[in-house]
Amino acid sequence: MRQNIAGQSNWEPIVGYSRAVRVGAVVEVSGTTAARGDEVVGEGDPYAQTRAALETIAWALERAGARLEDVVRTRMFVTDIGRWEEYGRAHGEFFQEIRPATTMVEVRALIDPRLMVEIEATAVVG
Repeated sequence: MRQNIAGQSNWEPIVGYSRAVRVGAVVEVSGTTAARGDEVVGEGDPYAQTRAALETIAWALERAGARLEDVVRTRMFVTDIGRWEEYGRAHGEFFQEIRPATTMVEVRALIDPRLMVEIEATAVVG
């Protein structure tokens, strides 16, 4: 049984993806940024952008019947690895007790030059 969870990204219908997809006990959350329509939350602020992305991930998980506590892996794509502590501090505030496997890698650019971080998450429910 497959459940697609639509988000509010302008890119979802253009690119053809869902914010999250649940199949059985597994929920995969697409790369999530601080974009809110044409606006970017926390422009120039890695910490604020990471928090905004993780809030959207929590929202998508909830709609898929999952919680942050079900997350087993995150992947963080950042545009400036030199600011890893700012991205990491926000991630830690959400996952300090949960401790999923995670990856943080620097990428050259994201879909909008104002974006500094994109995060994927995998959750296993139950």
